[in-house]
Amino acid sequence: MDRVALCNSRDLSEGGDAVPFDVLYQGQTCRAFAVRWRGQAHAYLNRCTHVAMELDYQPNRFFDDSGDWLLCATHGAAYRPDSGACGGGPCRGGLVKIALSESDGVVHWHTGPQLQPVFF
Repeated sequence: MDRVALCNSRDLSEGGDAVPFDVLYQGQTCRAFAVRWRGQAHAYLNRCTHVAMELDYQPNRFFDDSGDWLLCATHGAAYRPDSGACGGGPCRGGLVKIALSESDGVVHWHTGPQLQPVFF
């Protein structure tokens, strides 16, 4: 597994806007996003499990008003920010989680057999 630099740690503010990035997932280019929740960075494919469409209603906005859930703006599915697990609404399973690490002020995402960087 390789790691790919994503952003500076300070770019992920608690409950704030996400940092978007593209990945190659199962051979398809997909949008992904990283957020910070309760001090930890988390990343997921930007794909609702109810209907395969992006979750954010405004660019890089995923948290509900309480800051406790990631929401699909189209269908109202709610996901836990720390695990991507379905917390309510019309979701079918959890979000696809992307492994992250943070060191020396940089957030990295980790590749895997089904998850690779996109090169343009």
